[in-house]
Amino acid sequence: MKYIQESPRSIPVMAETEVLVVGSGPAGLAAAISASREGVETMLVEQYGCFGGNITQVGVNSIAWYRYEGTTDVEGIGIEFEQRAQALSGKQSTPFESSDLLDTEMFKYVADQLVQEANITPLLHCYVVDTILEGDTIKGVITESKSGRRAILAERVIDASGDADLAVLSGAPYHKTPKDEMLGVTVMFSCSGVNINRFLGHVGENPATFKDWTGNWNIKTTGKEDDLFSPYLQEPFDKARQDGMIPPEMTSIGGTWSRLTDAGEALGLNMIYMFGYDGSDVHDLTRGEIDGRHQAVLAIEVLRKYVPGFEDARLGHFGMKLGTRDTRVIKGRYAMTEYDVRNQARFEDSIGIFPEFLDGYGVLVLPTTGRYFQVPYGILVPEKVENLLVAGRCVSGDKLSHAALRSMICCTVTGQGAGVAAALSLKDGVNTGEVDINRLQTALKKQGVRLE
Repeated sequence: MKYIQESPRSIPVMAETEVLVVGSGPAGLAAAISASREGVETMLVEQYGCFGGNITQVGVNSIAWYRYEGTTDVEGIGIEFEQRAQALSGKQSTPFESSDLLDTEMFKYVADQLVQEANITPLLHCYVVDTILEGDTIKGVITESKSGRRAILAERVIDASGDADLAVLSGAPYHKTPKDEMLGVTVMFSCSGVNINRFLGHVGENPATFKDWTGNWNIKTTGKEDDLFSPYLQEPFDKARQDGMIPPEMTSIGGTWSRLTDAGEALGLNMIYMFGYDGSDVHDLTRGEIDGRHQAVLAIEVLRKYVPGFEDARLGHFGMKLGTRDTRVIKGRYAMTEYDVRNQARFEDSIGIFPEFLDGYGVLVLPTTGRYFQVPYGILVPEKVENLLVAGRCVSGDKLSHAALRSMICCTVTGQGAGVAAALSLKDGVNTGEVDINRLQTALKKQGVRLE
């Protein structure tokens, strides 16, 4: 690799804040709101033009599709996100038993309202490219934007980038799943011009269940999931491969549908699942966007030919960015394990709970029995960097625990824990790794979090 030498230069300080949150997906949004509600000055930085992460930028319209009768669910800010969204755009149930869907476009506005109501300083269209360290303590970040290269100074920083970007830039230890073992990436898309009644009639006559998940979505269940209904389409794409409409080796096309509207829209189509793309590599991101859009167009052609109700369907829109499930994971004070999530782990430093739901690496466990595990504060605390917390899918854990922790509403649990912890560490004058757990848990309970 060739290198060039950058000349030293002075970088203007654009802003100073007490708590800085980088990344505004479910984790970052939860972190910023909860920190501000604790009475500390908070700034939220996002590289795209809207807050919401996978909800608004990828187009995933269910942050908790795991819900069935018997599920013991989280409580806290993730539920508030759903309620606020439903208040503006109405409640729509998923094809699953007890889950709800979000209007992902309206959620852009919902997120704006939540940020403004919490008196958070927002900053969109701003990319963080480096961190500012004094010894092993983070003091802020370096950004690039239309305003140029600027610094933001902060007393506490929360990395909600999804990819542990700030932790890595700060020298915190991490690990990454080998690319050939990573979860797949997705280009979400939508269709308009769909005859919804005709399509639902076809689904009613040909219902799919979780045991029908094949191809790239092939899974191992506990058995109790097998006969549950799933909005899954595979047969049309198998026929298309047999008929030469799509290449036989292109097994990445096929997947689930979700939100249907009276206007003839099929939204949040999760029908592209491609392996071999590393979401922390810019070349793979580029390739994934282009390959995913190509496959989505092929998928629409297949739907038009083989699926009743889609005869006149046309592309509505693509997601704003590639949906990534798996990149870097920090090495934290504690590493969550597969045993923890499968055996209802309990922790003295619990910051919330999450149902026994695993979705990834060929495993699907749905929380139909009321089982749940506690989420420990230690998975947010990276090694070797002070006053930095990590929230979202890059928290500390092993491969199978990631299949649970990466869930968007679990990301709100770690986000809310990080936000409150950052605020309390400031008030108490201690590093984030030294937060009084009893005080943290008391504050989380006041914010409506269930800890046990």
